Amino acid sequence: QVQLLESGGGSVQAGGSLRLSCEAYGYTHRLFSMGWFRQVPGKEREGVAAIVNDGGTDYGDSVKGRFSISRDNGKSTLYLKMNSLRPEDTGMYYCAEDYGDYVPPSFRIDDYNYWGQGTEVTVSS
Repeated sequence: QVQLLESGGGSVQAGGSLRLSCEAYGYTHRLFSMGWFRQVPGKEREGVAAIVNDGGTDYGDSVKGRFSISRDNGKSTLYLKMNSLRPEDTGMYYCAEDYGDYVPPSFRIDDYNYWGQGTEVTVSS
């Protein structure tokens, strides 16, 4: 079993930056695929960024050039650096991980078996 714990959310003004972290606990050494998703009330959860074991990454169109996903396998930690934040980036951010090695990186919710509880990001204009 794997438990994921996100941190780093908060409130920031538009144009600001945040770095989210997601630490994994348990049987973590074969977690090949990892991703960040976000959700706002009334909308479906959407993929923001994803990374696979060989370092390949993919990003949602709305965050390309502003967000950067990375992983530190030694620390079992996934990161999301968010720059140039916009009010529309507001939402609950979830990390997700799976033993599957999805190439290209996947934004399909059903591909991820392990999810964190979420960390809230609020961007004010």
